Amino acid sequence: MKAFVNSVRAFAREEDGVALTEYLILLALLVGGVIGAVTLAGTNLATVWNGWAGWFTAKLAVPAA
Repeated sequence: MKAFVNSVRAFAREEDGVALTEYLILLALLVGGVIGAVTLAGTNLATVWNGWAGWFTAKLAVPAA
């Protein structure tokens, strides 16, 4: 148990652990932002895409022979 406590203390003293924690926090914020943007824009993009698909289907239909 004492070895574990010493290794945790050594990790806390190192600067690499702090930098790694900062990078992980930034990564989590970035991933959260991307997921939020896709979630918010996803419904609107689907609506626009379906509108364009309907327009193409109606306007570019093959004429009857």
